[in-house]
Amino acid sequence: MNINGKTKTYGIIGWPVEHSLSPLFQSDFLELKNINAVYVPFAVAPELLTEAMQGLWALGVEGFNVTVPHKESIFQLVEADADAKHIGAINTVRRSAKGWQATNTDWRGFKAVVEGLGVDMADQQALLFGAGGTSRAVLHALSELKVGKVMICNRNPDRLAALVEFAQATYPSMNIEPLFWHQDDVERICLDSALLINTTSIGLKAGQTFPFILSGQGIAIDAVYRPDGKTAFVEAASLAGRAAVDGLPMLIAQGAAAFAWWHDCEVPDMTQALHQIQLDVGRNPIVLSGWVK
Repeated sequence: MNINGKTKTYGIIGWPVEHSLSPLFQSDFLELKNINAVYVPFAVAPELLTEAMQGLWALGVEGFNVTVPHKESIFQLVEADADAKHIGAINTVRRSAKGWQATNTDWRGFKAVVEGLGVDMADQQALLFGAGGTSRAVLHALSELKVGKVMICNRNPDRLAALVEFAQATYPSMNIEPLFWHQDDVERICLDSALLINTTSIGLKAGQTFPFILSGQGIAIDAVYRPDGKTAFVEAASLAGRAAVDGLPMLIAQGAAAFAWWHDCEVPDMTQALHQIQLDVGRNPIVLSGWVK
């Protein structure tokens, strides 16, 4: 592309941020849509968030994604929409006449992956591992997918109880129950769950194994992604015979939703982006049939 005086700037803020794959596929989206803009990473230390936001505004940055550790602390500096307030985290911000507007597209990314895998979750049961910020985005998506029942399993009983209480009050249309972090209990629930989701940090480090046997039929989605796609959760689910994907498709899908929100356009071709990223990182290709146009 040719950078000129009309080139607009988008990006991602985080600490650290150099590992982010977002600049790769967001740049592809810009080229695909023939938009005169660049997408760059901004390393923003936690204690400099306010100053960085002021600087981004002064420099005319049009929009940016937000990754750890800023997803919650940025609330006080933006006008968040209903989705972000429900989830309690922000991952996408754009400039407006009234200041910074913010939303959360993580839930849209997760929903797109379920749909891409071709599974109808209406009135089905899902099992969710984890009780952090990502789990709230997943719950928001499960509600939109009309899931009938969600079992939530987490190592910390206090965090589990807090998430279950929040979810029951926020999504009364779903039957939401806690699940003990025990193999017998988990295996029993797995057998009746069409969808398993991991939002814990288990699998970020090489050599880790997922602590449960993930029996039953259906699909499994890990919010964690690794360059080779073989997270501990994906390996455990695949061993049990489930169709499983790591967090790379979700990453691309939430980024595509953010792109559409910034540019007021249709969601760009996620299949092409997924294919290109897999080539870039040298991993075995996966195809989500529901994404193929």
